[in-house]
Formats: sequence, structure tokens, C-alpha cells
Amino acid sequence: MSDRQESKINANSEVASPQNTLTGEANTRSVDAAYGAVEMNSVDAADATLIGAAQTDKHSKTGDELPVDSADTANARCDDHPGTLNSPDDLFFEELRKREFNILDEQGHVYLDYTGGNLYPESVVKQHQDQLLSSVLGNPHSTNPTSQLATQLVEATRAKVIEFFNAKDYICIFTQNASGALKVVGESYPFGPGSTLILLGDNHNSVNGIREYCNHKGGKTQYVQVQYEDLKVNDEALHNALATAPPGDANLFAFPGQSNVSGVKHDMKWIKRAQDLGFDVLLDAAAYVPSTRLDLQRVKPDFVSVSFYKIFGYPTGIGALLVHKDKFEKLAKPWFAGGTVTLVSVAEQKQFLAKGHERFEDGTLSYNMLPAVKIGLDFIDSIGIDRINARVRRLIEYVCTELKNVKHSNGMSVVRVFGPQNFSERGGNIIMSFFDIDGNLIPFERVEELANNRKISIRTGCFCNPGIDEINNCVTTEEIARYFMSRDSGNFHDMITFLGKMRGATRLSVGLSTSKKDLDSFIAFVSELRGHSVNSLPASTALPHC
Repeated sequence: MSDRQESKINANSEVASPQNTLTGEANTRSVDAAYGAVEMNSVDAADATLIGAAQTDKHSKTGDELPVDSADTANARCDDHPGTLNSPDDLFFEELRKREFNILDEQGHVYLDYTGGNLYPESVVKQHQDQLLSSVLGNPHSTNPTSQLATQLVEATRAKVIEFFNAKDYICIFTQNASGALKVVGESYPFGPGSTLILLGDNHNSVNGIREYCNHKGGKTQYVQVQYEDLKVNDEALHNALATAPPGDANLFAFPGQSNVSGVKHDMKWIKRAQDLGFDVLLDAAAYVPSTRLDLQRVKPDFVSVSFYKIFGYPTGIGALLVHKDKFEKLAKPWFAGGTVTLVSVAEQKQFLAKGHERFEDGTLSYNMLPAVKIGLDFIDSIGIDRINARVRRLIEYVCTELKNVKHSNGMSVVRVFGPQNFSERGGNIIMSFFDIDGNLIPFERVEELANNRKISIRTGCFCNPGIDEINNCVTTEEIARYFMSRDSGNFHDMITFLGKMRGATRLSVGLSTSKKDLDSFIAFVSELRGHSVNSLPASTALPHC
């Protein structure tokens, strides 16, 4: 362990820190006609009024610090009087669940993996089905009647995306998912020997992978780790990295609006700060936008990636890259495909790339499925994203507060939650570790399997975000270097064995269809672990997901 990490472990902190050794220590037909009326059975006009204040992006500093070696003190930051989840607005969401997501209760599922993928409302699927069954849609790359209708529906969807994110200064490029959007930036950004790519340690691997493009073109990649204590940005370290980078016209800073692991909402003010220091900014908004408003007239990153199934569950396989119009020509597409050019010659081996979004939309778009994105965004608008935000915050506050009361008979807490306990600084997901009555860390595979047996869907592993996992489990740079130098291939369990340290954690995430009953079921499940030792739990056959 580095001196820096050791000093942080011994310092006061807002979060619990597991100790990670494997010895068991605690660790028209118009477009309108084709769409049909936007009929949302789940929401009427009276119910669609906004209840609850909109979440802001301002990240206030937390108050008193707490010892990291105490699960009880780690949980004590939760407010003593959380929302009781019985306000008129909470009742609205409970009724919404009955109408749109009743399959959960019919089949007895407790779904708590919304960051992995949101659930689709019944009315959205039915409306899209009706649209498909009443329309004849053809490949948009033509002017025949069916192609024209498909084109109109796709462009109406594109216009809806622009409206939803207030992105009139952006070009909307449809991709397969957020990862596909990030790949467009990685392969097209003009990295070179003088470039600097700065990444947060709290990035999804789809962002981390951009470093390969930068490194292969002779640029420099630098990580700025988030703080061990609360998993938030270290303001001084990030400022120094941005301010001391060699000046150039191809410097890029990439970070997530919300951590897909800890739920931390990183300060959007870093967008302008980085731009003022000469950097273009790539915002990974995949985990942020399902429950928080992204207004691209207020914050103005140069590139934004999203996945729509993360917002409303259906369809999968469609995302978008939003590129500020001022930076569109900066992306130099390294190849071309069908639909991305206006003219190609074989004899001369020359081509002209399309001027707008078509340049980056390789091949044929998913024109049958793309109109469902508009239907889904209309559904979210009919409820209100700020209303969803307020509901998600109440849910997370409720479950956090209840979990802190689940203790073994000796007074030790069963669960330790990581990250800030100020709920204005986090979104709808939390990560946690579980401990037995003797203070030993319960392997996350066992937790997942026990939850599976109760039809509770949570997620475990390191969530494609190795930086956060390395910080939480006190894995040092030296240890990682030794591991990679010692072999040509490896995997999750191999690294655990080599390091002698546990990796991974358990993530719970909530969404607009989460009910209080779901959270109470999870709390009851956690309560069943009271009094158990690791050895008294059944062995796990679950595989880690990392």
C-alpha cells in the first residue's frame, strides 16, 4: 500500500473502508399519424405536475468526517429522517408501477439493477408495436415512399433527442450504444504526439479504452484518481493535471457525469474549467441522464455519450453521440462506410464524406427501432425528469437509512456503503460490502447468489470500472504493475489470488419503477445475514462480472 493510501486509511473519512485480505479480515400518413397520439395511460395531465425540487449540479462539501474503520459511523451520514415514501408523489409512482411495470409483481421479481439497464414501460412497447403494425418502413437510404416515412420518423426522433437535452447547438449522431458513441470520439479525435488525454479514475472501461487511440498516436494519457474518502473528484489534483498539461489543440478531458459504480455526481463545473485551460471535454452521461436533467445550454461539453435503454429500457442497441457544432469538423473520421459518403471512386480511390450526422452513422440505422426512442423520451417528459430525480433521491435515502440499522447481535453493521452520504451528491446507485458477525468480508459472489435465490436482481463485481475498484480495495500501482509484468494473460480470480486481496463489491440501483416494497425486500434479505459467519453461508457458484 502506498504512503498516500495508508495515510488516508488512518485519516477520518465519510465512508467505510473494507480491509481486503483474503484471510477474512473485514475489509401522413404524416409523422404524427405514424406515431399515433402520445397516449400515456400511466400519466394524466394533473399528475404530470412537478412535485419536488429539481436536483442541482452543485456539489457542496460534506460536514464532519467519520472514522473509516467503523461501519456504524460510515452509515451515520444518512439523514435521521428520510422520506417515508408515502407522499402524494410517491403514491403516484406506486400507481405508475402497477400500470406500467406490473410484470415485476406478477413474476415476483425485485429488480434493483437500473444502472445496468432500465425497465421498459408497457405503454411504450405497445405504442411502438402499434406504430410498426400500422406503418410500412423501408431503408432510409432512398426516396421511395417507405424510405421517406422511415426517414421522417428517424429525423423526428433526432429532433426529440435535441429537444430533450436542450441541445440546439449540437449534432445528434445515432450509435449502437454509449460505448459506440465513445468509440467515435476515440477513433476520430485528432490525437498526436503533443496531445494529452486526462481521465478520471472513475471512468467506465468504454471511456478508459480511448487511451489506446491516444497512446498509439504518440499522445500522453494521465489519470486523476478520485478521493479515497468519498470517491469524489480531488479538485486540486485535477486542476493541476489540466493546468500543467502541455498546451495544444488536441487535448481531451473525459469524465462521467455520474459514476456507474458509486453513484457520485461529479461537478459539472469541471466542463468549463477544463475548456478554459485548453481542453475539449467528453462527458459520459450514460449513468447521469436516466434520473437527472442534462441541459446542454447550461453545461456545454464538446462531446456527450448516452444510451437510451439506460433511460427507459426500450429499445436496447441504440445510443447517441452529441457533438457541439463548433467541434464537429475536429473529428476526423478514419474510414468510411455505406451511408457516410456522398461520392466514392474506385479508380481514383477518392471519396467525399457526408457533411452532417450521416458522416458517422455507419451503414443502415436501426430504422424500425429508432422511432421507439422518441416514444420513450415522450414518456419520460410526461412524468418529468426532475420529478424522477426527486423520487430516486428519496428511494436511495430510504434504503441507505434503513440499511444502517441492520446490525449483528454484537452491534456490528452487516453493510458498509461507500461514497458520499450527502444525497445531493449522488444518484440512484450505491455500492456496498457485506460483513459477517466476526467482521469478515462476505465475498460478493455469495451475496449475489443468495440474492438470486430470492429473485432479487443486484449486480456484483467491479462494474467495468477498475479505477474505483482499485481505490476501494486498496490495490496499489506497484501491485498492479507486478501482476501485469508477471504474466501475458489473466483474469479476475487470478488477480485476486496473486494480490491476496479481495476485489469487487455489490451495487444496488433504483429507478422510476422501484417501489418501497422492493427496497423492503432487499432490507429483509440483508437482515437474514445477521448472526452468520462466512462459513455458515452456502458456497457460491456465481461468476464475477468485471
